[in-house]
Amino acid sequence: MSVLRFDNVSKQYPSGQNALSEVSFAVEAGEMLFVTGHSGAGKSTLLKLIHLSERPSRGTVLFAERNLGKVRGSRVALHRRDVGVVFQDHRLLGDRSVADNVGLPLLLRGLRRSDIARRVTATLEKVGLGARARALPSQLSAGEQQRVGIARAIVVEPALLVADEPTGNLDPTLSAEIMALFESLPERGTSVLVASHDLALVKRMKKRVLVLDQGRLVDDISPLELAE
Repeated sequence: MSVLRFDNVSKQYPSGQNALSEVSFAVEAGEMLFVTGHSGAGKSTLLKLIHLSERPSRGTVLFAERNLGKVRGSRVALHRRDVGVVFQDHRLLGDRSVADNVGLPLLLRGLRRSDIARRVTATLEKVGLGARARALPSQLSAGEQQRVGIARAIVVEPALLVADEPTGNLDPTLSAEIMALFESLPERGTSVLVASHDLALVKRMKKRVLVLDQGRLVDDISPLELAE
């Protein structure tokens, strides 16, 4: 079953820039894959369409068989509850503890504080930050901050996690740790889509790869093809 499907999706910005042109692909439930391409190829735009930060100019984006083009108003927030997003710059609240940053999406959902505390603790343990729950973001390393961002994205147990250049500012060791964490998520029912221009990393992961070039999907490489 597909958790996400793009059918002939194009995106043109008011400036006239064609960010995406007739892109079609599907992401299956429990799948991890990468989307890659040079800077400006359309990777970030593709992720924004999934998160409803942008809307397609033409074509259809389906999420869990729901046409995102018809999702409006308060239903946008409901959709975003099913999509975890990991940003390159973390976007953590500097005056809140690690635990408070991770628990914020659950607080916005109206969960009881006891349930929030339980889920935050379990998620921080999952990303290896159980001992840093009371720390402030400024007291963390870059890798730890990135893991807080991941914890915040997965604490809601999303159907899909999208990550935009999540290892762009990390050294190879930390990058490997983040990728190992992502690789474990499909086992728990979360599909993972990672945008990255790090071709060495993408090849090393041996996952399906979508290749964008000037807004067009020019290749869809299977793990077997990548291994060969």
